Amino acid sequence: MLRVYNTLNRKKEVFQPKTDKKVGLYTCGPTVYSYAHIGNLRTYIFEDILKRVLLLDGYKVKHVMNITDVGHLTSDADAGEDKIEKAAKKEKKSAQTIAEFYAKAFFQDCQKLNIIPPDIKARATDHIKEDIALIKELEKKGFTYHTKDGIYFDTSKLKDYGKLTGMNFQKLNKTLRAGSRIKFSSEKRNITDFALWKFSPLKSKRQMEWSSPWGIGFPGWHIECSVINLKYLGNAFQNHSFRPQKTQTIDIHTGGIDHIPIHHTNEIAQVEAATGKRFVNYWLHGAFLTMKKGRMGKSEGNTILLKTIEEKKYNPLAFRYLILNTSYRSPLAFSWESLANAQSSLDNIYNFAWDCLWDKKHNTNKKNTAFPLNPLKKKFQKVLNDDLNTPQALAILWTLIKQYYQARKDQKEANKLSPLQVYNLLLEFDKVLGLEIEKLKLTPIPLSIEKLSQKREQLRQKQQWSQSDKIREQINQAGYIIKDTPWGTVIKPNTYGKQ
Repeated sequence: MLRVYNTLNRKKEVFQPKTDKKVGLYTCGPTVYSYAHIGNLRTYIFEDILKRVLLLDGYKVKHVMNITDVGHLTSDADAGEDKIEKAAKKEKKSAQTIAEFYAKAFFQDCQKLNIIPPDIKARATDHIKEDIALIKELEKKGFTYHTKDGIYFDTSKLKDYGKLTGMNFQKLNKTLRAGSRIKFSSEKRNITDFALWKFSPLKSKRQMEWSSPWGIGFPGWHIECSVINLKYLGNAFQNHSFRPQKTQTIDIHTGGIDHIPIHHTNEIAQVEAATGKRFVNYWLHGAFLTMKKGRMGKSEGNTILLKTIEEKKYNPLAFRYLILNTSYRSPLAFSWESLANAQSSLDNIYNFAWDCLWDKKHNTNKKNTAFPLNPLKKKFQKVLNDDLNTPQALAILWTLIKQYYQARKDQKEANKLSPLQVYNLLLEFDKVLGLEIEKLKLTPIPLSIEKLSQKREQLRQKQQWSQSDKIREQINQAGYIIKDTPWGTVIKPNTYGKQ
């Protein structure tokens, strides 16, 4: 039974989808004006773990992600330039080219991190008609007003506005007014009011703009996520027409904690004002990746890209392993030292998998393992169902590794081992951890190394230990590790770590 921390109610709750064994999952996608940094990518790893746990529990998941390619302005106060258009000017390219380039780069990073792709990738620019339909519904119900630069949502008219933050309307307004990142526009009635539709500047033409009942312009940032949620998971649109009476509640909506006070709060406002129904049942949010001087972010100027990690010769999956070591709801301080430790741990896991493969090939024993596997399997699923507790899941993996090597050292216990069963359990664990263990293969050993190993064994039989040790060192310098096991001598590439 999966329990998750629901931001809306600020407590852990048993997850119950609206339809048995089917889950609608929405994950806020990237604004594609620049490369995603590893702080951004931490959120997508957490969301991937959530999806994998749902699959482990037997749910069928429909996963939708938006791609923001218009409407996200440089200020949270609905002011400034569109981030995509600004990047297009800077790089002297079209907005469409910019969006396509950085969207492709984002999904390449996700692939390197073994993040399962969403079932639906929905671009904001493909949903302008639905944006307009939802805004018209809000206008009809009296939630909008005009200013010289756009159509705004009047947050004072929604009784429980701000509920995701745990604050009421008055307190949230006061908090945001005091915030350094929000500047109050004199035309806005309340600081929490937000743009549904922005008018194009009078004296200039944007690359991305559309006709609407209110004038030429473009959608606000928040409307796109509401519309994409409602279209693909909420059954609220038919032929671009909005059908509030048909709208269904979404099971799960996720994102970073920075989205709680503004973006996700405003998504809720738009949908619940238009439909009169609950928008989402479970809200899950991931904490920041931090540096020594605070959170990692583009505005802070302290971002690290995944390609930087690769340039420093780290496996991107070492970063994934690092993320799994901390609860998704806890801040995680990044350092190169911690990444190096994660790489070492990942190497040791690969080393263990390699040993299981070798032992499986050379040990035909069909008996049960020397230690029970089923309790580890059950405990692994249990801790993951406790709000995605990946640190505890990793601890269970290391217990498996420790018990295997302890049994392997003893001839009697080794004869009871079933490397195949252990390896299969390891693969079961990795269906959630996502470390790509199944891609490891037994590598052919060069004949010259095999001959050195045979010579070493002859010396060992004659108890000529110093000479045999010299050959071991010669093999190590050639890039291979040699180990003696109950089933014979193992030679393997040292790229799988040390055990």
